[in-house]
Amino acid sequence: MQSYTIGQAAKLLGVSPDTARRWADAGRFTTHRDDGGRRLVDGRDLAAFAVELGQGDEAEGESSYTSARNAFPGIVTAVKLGDIAAQVEIQAGPHRLVSLLTREAVEELGLEVGMQATARVKSTSVHIDRP
Repeated sequence: MQSYTIGQAAKLLGVSPDTARRWADAGRFTTHRDDGGRRLVDGRDLAAFAVELGQGDEAEGESSYTSARNAFPGIVTAVKLGDIAAQVEIQAGPHRLVSLLTREAVEELGLEVGMQATARVKSTSVHIDRP
């Protein structure tokens, strides 16, 4: 399972590292330390928190997380596979994006809950990238 540093988690949540640190200190999401002493967040825990955050008005007065060229970096919060098609949900700061794509594309990208991905929007299509 992928883990994220506080800085990476903050970027995915669309907040400052200080805000993410305060939320972790307050117990809003769980962290652990790696062998080097860095504070890490498990991808599944971060995905669950991102969904919770996106459902409420908890951006603490900060503006919406947007990007030039219609790219929304975030964290995968759900993957639903059918026989041929699939549905992938990404929480990018306060934005929840849903993409319908082929099962084959999801498998080729190795998409799973808790991993970082970028949704790219063009007109009515949402495309998923992964770093």
